Amino acid sequence: MKWLIAIALLFVTSTTCALAQKFDVKILNRQDREDSYDYSAVYNNVAVGKTFKVHGATFTLQIPDGRLVVVNCESKFAERMAGPAGNRRSCRMPITNTIQAEFKGDKAKLMWPVSLDGKKVESESYKILGILDKPEGS
Repeated sequence: MKWLIAIALLFVTSTTCALAQKFDVKILNRQDREDSYDYSAVYNNVAVGKTFKVHGATFTLQIPDGRLVVVNCESKFAERMAGPAGNRRSCRMPITNTIQAEFKGDKAKLMWPVSLDGKKVESESYKILGILDKPEGS
């Protein structure tokens, strides 16, 4: 009986891990505003794909196969006993343009080093808004 439980647990763990994909990605474009704005994915200073109505932090990421992934993060709830407006925190945003991203379902967890030795890592979860084909000429 124990081996059956162990096999089932191993299967569930391996299936869950297989669904997430982790890549080194490059941020091609970024924008951050508290009010609503229109965001278009940008490649070589040219807007590509559709325009998204968003607010918060929005990035165009280029994954290794050349496709572009548009991700967005709205401010998060953070209880501080400061009333509705004061109970929000801004999304964490990397200051570098080369980061790691783990994609799972419609979420992207962005991760980047924040220490000189690279051991301390900061992260934030973003929602995937769209995936665009590899731009022509890239």
